[in-house]
Amino acid sequence: MFRFYNGCVPESQPSVLLIDDDTELCSLMSEFFFEQGFKVTTVHNGKQGLDKALAGGWDLVLLDVMMPGMDGFSVLRKLREQSQVPVLMLTAKTEQASRILGLESGADDYLPKPFDPHELAARVRAILRRTASRGSTPTASLEVTGVKLDPGSRRVTQEGRDVEITSIEFDILEMLMRSAGRVVSRDELMNKLYQRESTPFDRSIDVHVSHLRKKLDSKRELIRTVRGVGYQFCLDSEEAVRV
Repeated sequence: MFRFYNGCVPESQPSVLLIDDDTELCSLMSEFFFEQGFKVTTVHNGKQGLDKALAGGWDLVLLDVMMPGMDGFSVLRKLREQSQVPVLMLTAKTEQASRILGLESGADDYLPKPFDPHELAARVRAILRRTASRGSTPTASLEVTGVKLDPGSRRVTQEGRDVEITSIEFDILEMLMRSAGRVVSRDELMNKLYQRESTPFDRSIDVHVSHLRKKLDSKRELIRTVRGVGYQFCLDSEEAVRV
């Protein structure tokens, strides 16, 4: 049976959908992931990959950016209209703007090509550990500064209106709200959500927090940036976290 490096044993092989038009790479990655204990299905076309992803049954989607016809960004945007399945983007583009666009389109993480397959496997495991831990222990809902978060239904509302956020945005928001009033460092967020150290060049957390700010419509600052440290979910004066 496949065993995670941290000792956690999944009930079954994680099911991964790999969407990439590079057939040789797909063959190599399928063999590698099989040896690592993953069940991989490959699709070499963006439109077919989107249809396959929307059919469901996947623990994670590996999505290449540069594909003819429907590129990875287009696939991701369409996928996010109906599904919150975790997505890790693979891109040959090294420009920071390309990576940020993937995160803004709803990707959980990204990895530029060429990459070390062991690093890719580690990132996949980190995402799967995060998503697998969601229902392991019942967690109370909470409300801070008019924002209500329910971990059971993974629903966020603000002043009674639903706020549509991605899976990784929900997890970041929950960490910040449960620590409301305290500064949560980027290292804490990276270690908890990605199981890796933060670097000055990794903008993943920053982009997701920026998206959260835009989605949480408010006349006041809800998520404050503490330069060089991290982020703080702001409390109203004398307000306590309501659970």
